[in-house]
Amino acid sequence: MTTPATPLSGDAHITDNESVIEAAAARLLAGELIAFPTETVYGLGADADNADAVARIYAAKGRPANHPVIVHVAPGADLHYWASEVPPHALRLIDAFWPGPLTLILPRRPGRGEAVSGGQDSIGLRCPSHPVAQALLRAFAAGKPGGHGGVAAPSANKFGQVSPTHADHVRSEFPDEVARGMPVLDGGPSEVGIESTILDLSRLSQGLGPVLLRPGHITPAQIEAVLGEPVGSPDAAAPRASGTLKAHYAPHTPLELVSEQRLNDLIQGVDLPQGHIAIVAFDAAPDQLDPRVDWHTVGNDAARYARSLYAMLRDLDRRGYARILVQAPPTDAAWRAVNDRIGRAAAAFSSAT
Repeated sequence: MTTPATPLSGDAHITDNESVIEAAAARLLAGELIAFPTETVYGLGADADNADAVARIYAAKGRPANHPVIVHVAPGADLHYWASEVPPHALRLIDAFWPGPLTLILPRRPGRGEAVSGGQDSIGLRCPSHPVAQALLRAFAAGKPGGHGGVAAPSANKFGQVSPTHADHVRSEFPDEVARGMPVLDGGPSEVGIESTILDLSRLSQGLGPVLLRPGHITPAQIEAVLGEPVGSPDAAAPRASGTLKAHYAPHTPLELVSEQRLNDLIQGVDLPQGHIAIVAFDAAPDQLDPRVDWHTVGNDAARYARSLYAMLRDLDRRGYARILVQAPPTDAAWRAVNDRIGRAAAAFSSAT
């Protein structure tokens, strides 16, 4: 096993890799919660077949009962255990992008995954690429009848707040659970840094093509190149999916998106908000800047921006600013997922700005 050392909070005496993974899998099999890394963000996991365990996720996060959670499976898992149909579209995308940051919404098999579906007849499935996640999912599945194990795992944060990309983010988000012994597997910083792309394939039999429910690292263009057909936008009947509420991914500090013109006005002191504020911008700080402003420069590469976004927001959040002002990212396709996340974060405060 090649996973890095991942001590369990509450089980710090377990230090060898295989023992750590086996101990975490045993906790899941016993109906307990654990937090673990994926390449996107850290997840708060429970046995997807155990309704009581899944309910503990909802309770810990404060998540609405009708908001579905994604089921994570090991490479090579039999998806027909969860889905009533695995269409050719899904098989082609799995071949191209799994393990990886793509969640597929498929028709749910009756009697399976009811606790994770949010009352819908569809289910979200993903196979993460992080080696710690893969080792955990394999060990967990090995303890289930027929090897059919899936781990329900939304992001390991309170509902609507900034997702965690480091183990310490999880520990600070759930101090009471950690104090009671909830394991937190530490796999280092998340490589992608934002949640998976979610693609709906649950309505193909109704004549509807693939529909993008949430943008992510895997882009519509990449999906279209594999499928040879366009990816549509959600309609009113599209399944509910994780992270698609108008206001989401928000820090506690009020956050506002600002245009380049608004940023220039702020530099000149025009309508500068009261209090100590943070400005996040692509250019270096100007020579003359109001002493109430802390300037934070970010790179203009979309993938790197996504990787650092949540850690940056969490860092700014803990510094006690009155407001965080973020320069609006570019609007081209490469920035779609970043704009989705930062736009929903700002929407949480839109009524106050």
